[in-house]
Amino acid sequence: MVSPVRVWLNRTYAENVFFIDQLRRNPQGRPVEIHATHADPDSPVLAAADTSAPEPENLSPAAYVEYALDQCARRGTDVFVPVLHQAALAAHREDFAALGTALLAPPAEAIGLFADKALAYETVRRVGAPVPPWWRVRDEAQLLAAVDAIEAQGGKACFKPTGGEGGVGFRIITRAPFSMLHLTGFPSPYVPLELVTRALRRTERSVDWLVMPRLDEPEVSVDCLTGPDGEVRLAVGRTKNGRRRGFTLDPAWIEPARLIARSFGLHWLTNIQFRMHAGEPVLMDVNTRPAGGLHQLSRCGLNAPWAAVRLALGDDPGALTPELLGSDYAVVPGPRPLRPVLPQQRTPSPPPAYAPLPPGSGSAVDEGVLSVLPVGIAPRVAELP
Repeated sequence: MVSPVRVWLNRTYAENVFFIDQLRRNPQGRPVEIHATHADPDSPVLAAADTSAPEPENLSPAAYVEYALDQCARRGTDVFVPVLHQAALAAHREDFAALGTALLAPPAEAIGLFADKALAYETVRRVGAPVPPWWRVRDEAQLLAAVDAIEAQGGKACFKPTGGEGGVGFRIITRAPFSMLHLTGFPSPYVPLELVTRALRRTERSVDWLVMPRLDEPEVSVDCLTGPDGEVRLAVGRTKNGRRRGFTLDPAWIEPARLIARSFGLHWLTNIQFRMHAGEPVLMDVNTRPAGGLHQLSRCGLNAPWAAVRLALGDDPGALTPELLGSDYAVVPGPRPLRPVLPQQRTPSPPPAYAPLPPGSGSAVDEGVLSVLPVGIAPRVAELP
């Protein structure tokens, strides 16, 4: 009997329930055992996994590395897909390898580079990849200068933290004064410039913002799988234009993504995002982890999570190019199970405790059913003439 592949996902996002589904539905029919850990007991990833456990809170990055090494030794983990403390864990790749665990994360240096968006833009520009105009802003005078320069070119200024993730802290600057327009309808990312400058004058906290023109749609997220040899096995773009989603292999998006992945050693699963500026694709962001929407490539006949695991285990999946791109679609919510409020055991294993145990003797807190709404996908109905 073929032994199962043991995969661990640490504190990750809810959409990775689909990552787990794809590993189980791998085309080789290889058995897979998924272990998940999270600080939130209501994460649907815990319920989707075969075994799960709460993570210890408030560990420093160094302490978390020790915790992770112990977990891999205890559970005989074959492949570890980290999100939390990714850079610190990647710096200890050889320690995990000594335990027989492959770490699905780029080199620590690449993770650190792309954690600083302003530094990343400057470095990416030097290798010839397209980037938008940008300003690093730390005070009111720098902000006003950047906004004036952007508006003089007919653009609309926006900003976000240089170290932020996702859309956290993203705002679009408007010259319109605060009024009832800002208090009607749904909350908006637009913020009056006068309120931003007033807040900068009053705060004692330092800011480190990336200010740039607001970029145009479509947004294209290029999912990449790059081997430790630097060869890009997979690069497929997922397009987003309003509600409509689709796929692309257009070199205007794909070739800059390949260049960035190769130039900076973005090994394993990463996601490189582009938008339009002045009619040309430019880099928006680089995620050194699998994207939440990675599972959508299944509409093109691709199982990217399993291809990455195969590569990590030394079984090269070869080049992964879809022969036929899937049709356009829309993203809709759907229910997924949660663990019960009072955990019940599927197996007679004892509850988990963070104490060293012999390798392979791991334990699990298992799952039941409540409901939550991560994101799924659905075909878009053809528009009527």
